[in-house]
Amino acid sequence: MQKAVQDKAVPSPTKQHLIDPEICIRCNTCEETCPQDAVTHNDDNYVVIADKCDYCMDCISPCPTGAIDNWRVVAAPYPIESQFEWDELPQQENIASTGGAASSGAVEAFDDEIIKMLEEAHQGLGGRSVAPRSASKPSINLFSRSKPATTRVQGNFRLTREGTETDVRHIILDIGDQAFPVVEGQSVGIVPPGLDANGKPEKVRLYSIACPRDGEKPNANNIALTVKRETGGRCSNYICDLAKGDEVELTGPYGATFLMPDDPTANIIMICTGTGSAPFRGFTMRRQRTAPQAVGHLALYFGARTPEELPYFGPLKRIPKSVMTQRLVFSRIKGEPKRYVQDQMRQDADLLSSYIANERTYIYVCGLKGMEEGVEAALAEICEGAGLDWGTQRALMRQEGRLHLETY
Repeated sequence: MQKAVQDKAVPSPTKQHLIDPEICIRCNTCEETCPQDAVTHNDDNYVVIADKCDYCMDCISPCPTGAIDNWRVVAAPYPIESQFEWDELPQQENIASTGGAASSGAVEAFDDEIIKMLEEAHQGLGGRSVAPRSASKPSINLFSRSKPATTRVQGNFRLTREGTETDVRHIILDIGDQAFPVVEGQSVGIVPPGLDANGKPEKVRLYSIACPRDGEKPNANNIALTVKRETGGRCSNYICDLAKGDEVELTGPYGATFLMPDDPTANIIMICTGTGSAPFRGFTMRRQRTAPQAVGHLALYFGARTPEELPYFGPLKRIPKSVMTQRLVFSRIKGEPKRYVQDQMRQDADLLSSYIANERTYIYVCGLKGMEEGVEAALAEICEGAGLDWGTQRALMRQEGRLHLETY
């Protein structure tokens, strides 16, 4: 049962944190993350309680769709009861004309103060992400849990060697005659059948699309996913056990920033571990299909335990060096020291520093949560050695949609 929450008086005008109901997938990540218990929900919407929110920003990064990253300056906070009924976010109100307690000048001063605080909080995340300017405009949230897209399994192939600890699958889903437009870098949602341990419907799990927009097979209405079987994982085991012909319901697509630049002169640096390779497979195949002679170069830093546990190891070796520079790094090869993507990056400092200084370079990081710390440290060292300031470069690249992070 939904717990009762009281809204207390909040000084006005105020900067109110809101959740966009149009793109929220009700995954509960924000409510689980918030240290102030400022997020709650009913059967329709997740909302932020104005008097509890202290702008700590802990909920921003984990949100898979960006629904949590919305703000309005208000004369009086929207109560949670009205937020529960929203189908979309309200427009920014004209505070000065509401007869509120503050003049427009006071609002601007207050807003500047809050914005500064939010920007400082975002600095730890590298700034708010925006899509590359040349990226195709994505379609978002076309299908929901109540109205999913029904697809059919065309193939389920193991990518890692039999007998290894890591079981990663390549799943191909036929979308049939439905319109489910995607672009490289987006994700789809899957809900496993049945109820969770609390007797409630399972939550949506997001999986990156692992093929180009025109399908796993060119001009076919299908998509591919890369899924690792997790011990006790309800959704991953459900997906990895799918057989050809099984039906799967999809929600989405999701994602409006982690997108590939539609520019053959763009250099794309891709840094990943495990199934974080999924979107980069889509990037690489898109470049090979549409611009095989592109001036821009691709570079892949891909980490795994062993070659046998690295998804797409065989196909990767067949990609011409003229298209992509590959750095495959392994941390569990017997008799050899552990090596991670950041170690290889440091070895390639001269190459990477020249890329970072190039305004046509885009950097993408995708993989297990925590890997970004080692990658960021390596990038900072590489920049320092080249006389560059990574903090400045990072802020500029985020502002221009050239630096993207997606960890899980």
